[in-house]
Amino acid sequence: MRGLNKVTLIGNLGKDPELQQLEMNICVARFALATTEVFKDAKGQKTTLTEWHTVVVWRSLAELAAKYLHKGSLVYVEGKLKTRKYDDREGKTHYTTEVVADQLIMLDKKNMENAGG
Repeated sequence: MRGLNKVTLIGNLGKDPELQQLEMNICVARFALATTEVFKDAKGQKTTLTEWHTVVVWRSLAELAAKYLHKGSLVYVEGKLKTRKYDDREGKTHYTTEVVADQLIMLDKKNMENAGG
């Protein structure tokens, strides 16, 4: 049986996207995306739980994100989870899991007008 690695998120950016240009003019952008759940706890009190996700977009999607998205933007993101391993300056190994997005839809009305949509 094949596996499935698919993530769908709707949330707000925690800060402006960070755009990098790599070799051969390939662009990559990263941004923090907050998703928030609101529910009632065992005592009936309204509780808010926010989860933070690191989203990575490539090429033209990265350029679009850098141009039109900013802190607070509401977006729909679809992609897959990817875990990377890296060593810090002290040689300690770390792992980070990111959402590598292949679909991005701007849900802010203002941004949609600016993008011609």
